[in-house]
Amino acid sequence: MPPSERYSSLMEPDLLRIHAKFPAVAEYLSSIYILLRDYGHVTNTRLAEWNGVSVPAVTQAIGRLKRLGLVHQKRYESVTLSEEGRLLAIKVLRRHYLVEHLLVGLLGYPWDKADEEAMRLQSQISDELAEHLFRRLGSPQACPHGNPMPNAPIERALLDAKKLSEAPPGEVRIVRITEEGEQLPSMLAFCHSIGLRPGAMFMVKRGDTENLYVRHAGKGAAGTPEGEGFAETAIPLSMARHIRYEEAAASL
Repeated sequence: MPPSERYSSLMEPDLLRIHAKFPAVAEYLSSIYILLRDYGHVTNTRLAEWNGVSVPAVTQAIGRLKRLGLVHQKRYESVTLSEEGRLLAIKVLRRHYLVEHLLVGLLGYPWDKADEEAMRLQSQISDELAEHLFRRLGSPQACPHGNPMPNAPIERALLDAKKLSEAPPGEVRIVRITEEGEQLPSMLAFCHSIGLRPGAMFMVKRGDTENLYVRHAGKGAAGTPEGEGFAETAIPLSMARHIRYEEAAASL
């Protein structure tokens, strides 16, 4: 039996078994997968920053993942996923995104809080439930924040979308808040407060060394009214660089 089929058939009990012994396995594998997908390489230091832990803690975790046959790493080199680790990471990430859709789309849970809750639940649902959710939710191609499902048809387009921090003046359509952006304190809450989410239209007005000024429908989170039903808001560049857009006339 090919490794992918073997691991797919054993993945559900293995995930539960590994999770019982190493509760952080899903978080580490999905983090490694995301960093490899977005940046092409993963160091222990970068993984420590991403997960908010110490480098020695990451080194210990990588050792455990290596013994489980889920990652590869030579001394002082980047971390990579084994085929088994890659398949498991994809399933974990897919479950995470589906749980987010369940929370936001069906249960009405706040868009800006769904990521944190999905992190707690991603290792607890079965493959059968994941497939049911995928069909029930209309086969979503990305999470509610615009991060693409692994191997989705629009994955490359979303990953290659331009940074809002570099957008010229003009109308844009928001397509993604990156996984790294989701981790910034108050980032999702700020975006939620001004309606900045995938599909939303914004008018880029101008920028300076600290902020990007945009015009949008509604009341600005920290802006001034600019006519009835519209507001101008300053988006910190530290946040804008984690927001992706397409030109208003384009469509992914």
